[in-house]
Amino acid sequence: MAQTSRPTTDSVRFSIDEGVAWLGFNRPQSRNAMTWEMYNALEYYCDTLADDSGVHALVLYGVGGEAFVAGTDITQFAHFDKREDAIDYERRIDRVVGKLERFPKPTLAMIEGACVGGGAALALVCDFRYATASMKFGVPIAKTLGNTLSITNVSRLLEMLGTARTKEVLMMARLVNGEEALALGLVNALFDQDTIAFEVKALAGAFLARAPLTLQASKALINRVREAGRLSPDAGDDWVGICYTSEDFGAAVRKFVDKTPFEWSGR
Repeated sequence: MAQTSRPTTDSVRFSIDEGVAWLGFNRPQSRNAMTWEMYNALEYYCDTLADDSGVHALVLYGVGGEAFVAGTDITQFAHFDKREDAIDYERRIDRVVGKLERFPKPTLAMIEGACVGGGAALALVCDFRYATASMKFGVPIAKTLGNTLSITNVSRLLEMLGTARTKEVLMMARLVNGEEALALGLVNALFDQDTIAFEVKALAGAFLARAPLTLQASKALINRVREAGRLSPDAGDDWVGICYTSEDFGAAVRKFVDKTPFEWSGR
């Protein structure tokens, strides 16, 4: 459930400027990897801004210029030891990402640098994505953790990238750069690092002159069409449970936390 009081964490920056809400992920020392409190803050703002008549658009960005979001902070997986931990985590991510996807006003992702894992999921559900050439988009879990996405997030990747590219991103752990993302239609435009904030501010501000009900209707109807073709959230629980409770996943998390070596075992 979303928080009932305004977040106080320094890991998220929030401001409103001329009708545009700006939500910044603020852990540049960790490439803005998401903690639970950051997910809670995002959920809180999705809930409270939805009915705020003074907000016409929402911009998500990463503080520091080197990353949008580099996934979920891996240290938070250290206690995972049973199937329910994995299912609960993926449901939680599905809930937060789903709230951003259904947020009734235009959402824009301003992407510099790493946009991977959970960051890729957040960017995918924004209505518009603008990036610099430094963007690196992907889900390299086949190289890093050995876990899996929820079936809903796999669906989002397929909708955006198609089957062939989605297999490259998930199975080959391939990262898509800014120029390729533009060619694929993954981002709407590329801007220079020095000008992207100015450009995105102008694009977000322009929604003030658009018909609010048309914007809401367009977004809602598009989402209905997309969701009609998706499987239920539990359709992938078998593989979520297998991957997150595997020896490989546990060893990969320990490698990150304790800096210990390991090799994939397939178990």
